[in-house]
Amino acid sequence: MKNIVIAAGYATRLYPLTENFPKPLLKIGNSTILGRLIDDIDRIPDINEHIIVTNHKFVHYFEDWKQTLQTRCPVTIIDDGTESNDTRLGAVRDLLLAIDRCSVDEDILVIAADNILDFSFNGFIEYFHKKKTSLIMCHNEPRLERLQRTGVIAVDSDMKVLEMQEKPKHPVSNWAVPPFYLYRREDLPLIKDCLNNGCGFDAPGNLAHYLAGVTILHAYEMPGNRHDIGSMDSYREACEMFGGLK
Repeated sequence: MKNIVIAAGYATRLYPLTENFPKPLLKIGNSTILGRLIDDIDRIPDINEHIIVTNHKFVHYFEDWKQTLQTRCPVTIIDDGTESNDTRLGAVRDLLLAIDRCSVDEDILVIAADNILDFSFNGFIEYFHKKKTSLIMCHNEPRLERLQRTGVIAVDSDMKVLEMQEKPKHPVSNWAVPPFYLYRREDLPLIKDCLNNGCGFDAPGNLAHYLAGVTILHAYEMPGNRHDIGSMDSYREACEMFGGLK
């Protein structure tokens, strides 16, 4: 199983902190946002490689960071060739680039690189093997304004996804979808052809939304807390919780 990390954004909401530095490599305690994710995922036996997609503006930072790592699995850095927020490829196109460049032909874990978690992905992968379908993560979100800014799913009693909405005005449930996905090797042909069938490309949830209509997806309830580093306030809060605020 490959771990594909989408890390090619420009984090404009964190300017000037991220104007000339990648958000995933911001310090949190004695590590970085991305480093904390890799530390956990690298310990999971199913994973055999970390593929990190970044942009041309920041690729040298990731290459330098890679030299400091001591991981069980090899780390591959991919440059998507873009140099500004206006020319970004979008998360789905970056994922397709990684699959193509690395000739991926196995199950994939796909994650966004800007989250701090207090739980391991190990349970997510165990549930993936149990369900034997592609899998998305979900969590209960009681606040309407947050549901209207994310993906929302309806599920049956077996957590099979019945419907997925993107930023809905009228959410079908309180199950919000964070940017963590497990896709089966058998669904790779659908993924590779998704843009030819109307799939959106800007956000990673666009792909899950598309796949929910063409294959079977199950959902796994997030077993802990996620801290999305999307603003200076959220970064400061994460630093206060996990160390590193200066």
